[in-house]
Amino acid sequence: MESEGAVQTSRQEQVPKRLSRGAMQELAVVAFTEAKVDDDDGLGWQADALCAQTSPEAFFPEKGGSTRDAKKVCGSCAVRSTCLEYALINDERFGIWGGLSERERRKLRRKTDSVVDAT
Repeated sequence: MESEGAVQTSRQEQVPKRLSRGAMQELAVVAFTEAKVDDDDGLGWQADALCAQTSPEAFFPEKGGSTRDAKKVCGSCAVRSTCLEYALINDERFGIWGGLSERERRKLRRKTDSVVDAT
C-alpha cells in the first residue's frame, strides 16, 4: 500500500504547473472542434457559424501568425455578434472570435469598461 505522501507526489507530477501558450492554443482548438452544440447550454448559435465549416487552425494562429483568413470568414458570418458576445462574456483568451483577435477583444473590453465607469 502506498503512503499518502507518495500518492500526492504522483498526482502533482501529472498536473503541469504552467502550460505554454502553444499548449493552451492546442487545448482551445480541441475544445472548439469538440464542443457539444445545443440550445440548452446557449451554444446553439455555433451550428450556424461559418467557422464550424472551416479549419479551426485558422482561428487559433500561432503567436505572430496571420489572422486575415479567419477574420475574412467572420466578416460574412451571420452569428458574428453572438460569437463576439460569447467570447467577451467568457473571457476567451485565445483565437479569433466574432472577427476580433485576443488583443482586439482586450482593447474593446477596456473601452467598454471605461465607458461604464464614466457613467
